[in-house]
Amino acid sequence: MDHADQLNHLRRESAALERAVRQAAGAPGALLVPSCPEWSVADLALHMGAVYRVVARLVTERRDTPPDPADLSHLDLPADTAHWPPTDRPAEQPFAGPVPPGLADWLATGAAALAAALAETPLDTRVWTYGADPTVAFWLRVQAIEVSLHRWDAERALGEPGAPLATDLAVDAVAQTFEVMAPVRRVLRPAPAGAGECYRLRRTDGPQSWTVRFEGEQVLILDPADEQVRPDVELAGSAGDLVLFLWGRLPADRLAVSGDRAVLERYFTLVPQV
Repeated sequence: MDHADQLNHLRRESAALERAVRQAAGAPGALLVPSCPEWSVADLALHMGAVYRVVARLVTERRDTPPDPADLSHLDLPADTAHWPPTDRPAEQPFAGPVPPGLADWLATGAAALAAALAETPLDTRVWTYGADPTVAFWLRVQAIEVSLHRWDAERALGEPGAPLATDLAVDAVAQTFEVMAPVRRVLRPAPAGAGECYRLRRTDGPQSWTVRFEGEQVLILDPADEQVRPDVELAGSAGDLVLFLWGRLPADRLAVSGDRAVLERYFTLVPQV
């Protein structure tokens, strides 16, 4: 998938997320997000709108240091969120009120600014990232994937099944999970050393498969064509379903599983959810 495709996915998925938030804003109370139990749709929109703005600022200002989480000056929240979310809300508790009406417009403005920044900035421009690739291309890839997952989350909160991720985006998201997110998650949340646990994920809607082994602190991506590699467990499903499993949105029993169930159950210990 090339960068133009990633940008198209970002624009399309952010528009779909905005539509879901607008629909949720018409509900009389909070709509909880089943796949993110600590969030309502309002929380999800606040998170994604803030991410849009933080990343756009990193890109446009060519920042080489991480953003300050305490600096909220650039978020420019709409007036109807002046006293929201409540500061006395318990941690990890979803906001229980309705979606503020101005939040959808604010979300759309942030998405447009991010897409413009990514489209107008050379993708090899060096900026701070949380991965090994210190360029704007990292953020384009990450944001196309993140907004697609949160669009799926928001649609589920509306009681809809959640439209599948575009196939090419889902294929890239599986690879990106092992290349970027699994090592990052192991740093963000304490995770035990790997003991050689080996997993294979195989697409049933295309030719790709991925094999990963956890050795000590390393996440090793192996050649799936190497016949000497014997995974402990294999999961098979569409690329979209494999992504949803890796991101904790879909249980393993929705996939075809063969091999050691105990190793399968250890996956999210080795790669904690964030």
